[in-house]
Amino acid sequence: MILEDALTRPAVLAPVLFIVGYVLYQLFRPSGLPKIPIVGARPGEWFPLIRAKWRNTKDMKTATEVAYSQYRDQTVILPIAGAQNFVMLPARQLQWLVDQPDSELDLHEQVLDSLQLDFTVMDPQLIHNPIHQKLISTVLTRETGNLVPALLDETRFSVDNLWGTDTNNWTEICVYDVMRRIIGQATNRVFIGLPLCRNQDLLDMGIAYAQDVPMSSTALRFTPSLLRPLMAPFITLPNRIHTRKFYSILRPEVERRLREYDARRADPETKAADKEPNDFLQWSIKQAKTSGDPYLMKPDTLAGRILLLNFASIHTSSFAITHAILDLAASKQDNFDELRAEISAVLMEHGGEWNKRALAAMEKLDSVMRESQRLNSFVTVATSRTVVKKDGIDTPDGVHIPRGTVVCAPSYPVFHDPAMYPEPDKFKPFRFAEKRAVPSSAAAADQNGQKKEEEPSSYVQRARQAFATTSPEYCAFGHGRHACPGRFFASSELKLMLAYIIMNYDIQIQEKRPENFWFGMNRIPPMKATIKVRRRKGTV
Repeated sequence: MILEDALTRPAVLAPVLFIVGYVLYQLFRPSGLPKIPIVGARPGEWFPLIRAKWRNTKDMKTATEVAYSQYRDQTVILPIAGAQNFVMLPARQLQWLVDQPDSELDLHEQVLDSLQLDFTVMDPQLIHNPIHQKLISTVLTRETGNLVPALLDETRFSVDNLWGTDTNNWTEICVYDVMRRIIGQATNRVFIGLPLCRNQDLLDMGIAYAQDVPMSSTALRFTPSLLRPLMAPFITLPNRIHTRKFYSILRPEVERRLREYDARRADPETKAADKEPNDFLQWSIKQAKTSGDPYLMKPDTLAGRILLLNFASIHTSSFAITHAILDLAASKQDNFDELRAEISAVLMEHGGEWNKRALAAMEKLDSVMRESQRLNSFVTVATSRTVVKKDGIDTPDGVHIPRGTVVCAPSYPVFHDPAMYPEPDKFKPFRFAEKRAVPSSAAAADQNGQKKEEEPSSYVQRARQAFATTSPEYCAFGHGRHACPGRFFASSELKLMLAYIIMNYDIQIQEKRPENFWFGMNRIPPMKATIKVRRRKGTV
């Protein structure tokens, strides 16, 4: 009786009818997807796409392994809850995928949907006009060598402060929590310089926002698309709070820099002695002023770009350095000894100076980072793109994929394929350094006893094993023209940080590495894992 009475009221009946209609629509609407195998579906079951979504989401590891092993040479559908249905190509078609023009397969559209950036970023124009990406791929990459001294100074300051300088007693630290703060300080030293890079309130807001975006985007993807504009203001409330606080801390510095920039241009002779900061904020100001666009020159626009960089870099770099430390801590002491020997020898060759060339010469250190990312990469499916061509696209094996579909290739199972990487589940820190060894033929002497010049092909093959180098078999940074534009800077920063830790701290060897865990499609390090560390004698 109560139910009947409630259902006669329009205020109750309308939402009930909407929910029932939405559920029926989701169950029976045509998917528009090609007739190809569905990973996670069982023969003969009803609603295979929906049921496979939940199975795959609960066990993404198995889903990607089945797609790779059972359907190795086939294109398949990989349904994921809270996301579009992915069409996964065979691994051999990954290069074809990244070679397609943006007018047909677009990374930007896929990222917009995945992170719901029109809702999770408070100024979506920053996303739709991402001019900061050009600075990353050009100026930041070019200036990385000049930034090494500043990175070393900030690494020394933050590591000494957070890891301690006690040479007698072991100190227990939570690796992820501590390294996230160190990454935040060191990275912002390059983004905004001293003293703001050490402002704990600003760092806290940047870290909080980097957590807000994936959490709020996940909630929005599970919200029916018609309701997202209504629900977004509530779901993204933390995003807005942390954005405003970040802006309020950074805005005075941006305004000061804008005034000084104008003053230098107005009176170049008097102001010639004033040296401009060499950081991302200053590059952004110059870019904005050169463009003449009033929007780009607004203090909040410039602050917003710095906040986006914090989101893009802090979590990924924090994950990477956390994984590397945990991997080494669960290996053996000989690995630390070998790394210290290499770092010491390279520094001696470079007059004791930490610089870009010295970091590039530390091939065993580089191998540790590349191997750790192979084992623990955040990326489980590679090079995701959205089909934007009006009539869809046809894959090399003739499968037609309609517009709006997300296309990807496998990554996690490739990293764990014994045909690609022998003993794939074992952490072999010098796996890639051994591959980079100069071939004996290149190092052989000629008839006059002079060392032969190394063949160009051997140099190229060695360079392919470097941490920041991508390939169809190594997509930790993506692959192709849209591979992570900041990977060369990130590589230098992470190697510098790890080298400083190895040279200045002992890490107590653990019997077993704490396991990673899965969050939807992504693999996350054990965020509460701890290790015991002690400052090495003679390094304080």
